[in-house]
Amino acid sequence: MSESNIHHAVLANGVRLATERLPHLRSVAIGVWLTRGSRHEAAENTGIAHFVEHMLFKGTPTRSAEEIAQQVDSIGGQIDAFTSKEYAGYYLKVLDEHLPLAVDILADLISNPLMAADDIEKEKKVILEEIKMVEDTPDDLVHEIFAGGFWAGHPLGRPILGTPASVSALDEATLRHYFSTTYVASNFVVVAVGNLDHERVQALLERALAHIPHDGPGAEQTPPTVASTVQIREKDLEQSHVVFGTAALPQHHPERYAGYALNTTLGGSMSSRLFQNVREKRGLAYAVFSGLSAYQDAGALSIYAGCANDAVAELIDVVVAEIRQMKAGGLDAVELRRAKDHLKGSLMLGLESTSSRMSHLARQEMYRDRTVGLDEMLASIERVTADDVLRLADRFFTNGSLAVTVLGRVNGLQVTNEQLAL
Repeated sequence: MSESNIHHAVLANGVRLATERLPHLRSVAIGVWLTRGSRHEAAENTGIAHFVEHMLFKGTPTRSAEEIAQQVDSIGGQIDAFTSKEYAGYYLKVLDEHLPLAVDILADLISNPLMAADDIEKEKKVILEEIKMVEDTPDDLVHEIFAGGFWAGHPLGRPILGTPASVSALDEATLRHYFSTTYVASNFVVVAVGNLDHERVQALLERALAHIPHDGPGAEQTPPTVASTVQIREKDLEQSHVVFGTAALPQHHPERYAGYALNTTLGGSMSSRLFQNVREKRGLAYAVFSGLSAYQDAGALSIYAGCANDAVAELIDVVVAEIRQMKAGGLDAVELRRAKDHLKGSLMLGLESTSSRMSHLARQEMYRDRTVGLDEMLASIERVTADDVLRLADRFFTNGSLAVTVLGRVNGLQVTNEQLAL
């Protein structure tokens, strides 16, 4: 990611733009990112951000839903969208020659949705099925239950899809009000990466997005507090699913690179302690890994494992023992070197496609006030010391900090504070 090829601008109506020119390619990935997600919803409208994302593909005054799909397919393009806790994204990947059409389609989607009443009712059925699908996918469901307990009473703990009751209650007036006050220029970031010319992209967007309203009401955003809850939910499954979690760092915390190294060593790679000791040496789980979730004002480090129903207690003991060992002994030089090289390799390999570079640049635009180049990121990884990692392990894993969620046929399992003592 060469900073010399990255350009920034603000359109006349306030939409932020970032482009990265990669002249050796024949494609362009372009995305419109909305700096509003499920955490910014009113409690009674849980799921509305995701619902509106679906509705934007149901047609505009000039394109039916079928015509949107046909236009994208006819140029060999790839279109997709998603909603997360803090933002939503709509993006297209096309050959460079089709960039004007890509801009036109994206601008149409995000500014002119029909929101027809019959489409809303049909989409309710689709999303209610999507919610049922999570209920039938235990490794997704356990994370949903975990988040609800960990971020208890806070929007970060609510499901992005909403609940059957909240989705069923949404109506045309509520959706239109949310759209008109949220899909405004001040909440948009546009990012394009590939064989492009910055000035041309800016000119295309100035025309396509000129009619978008400038501002809407600000979003309520209060920092969450973490609840170290133990949640056990009985469900008739062949396997039990377990999530551990503790508070970690927010998005642009200066110590985040030490956090990445800690996560990589604990459970973020195949050579990690958890993978080797839980899966390879004991055969307790097929899947075991840790991950970091980072938000504007909070973060979490979580560990997931799926194991036999009668092995949950042993699994908990092994995972807690690994965390204690991490706190007691830290990393040796070989482990730290491996973690750094893994992080650097993953970062560079992850930036080899225009789509991933676009997403990376978009997150920088939304969360940071400047673009951090690849060389700077690699240098930040290299500067991490074993003491930095140990200090974070001490901060993340304190007595009483560990939350646990168990989903499965666990027959009266009890998880005590003594078992989780660190």
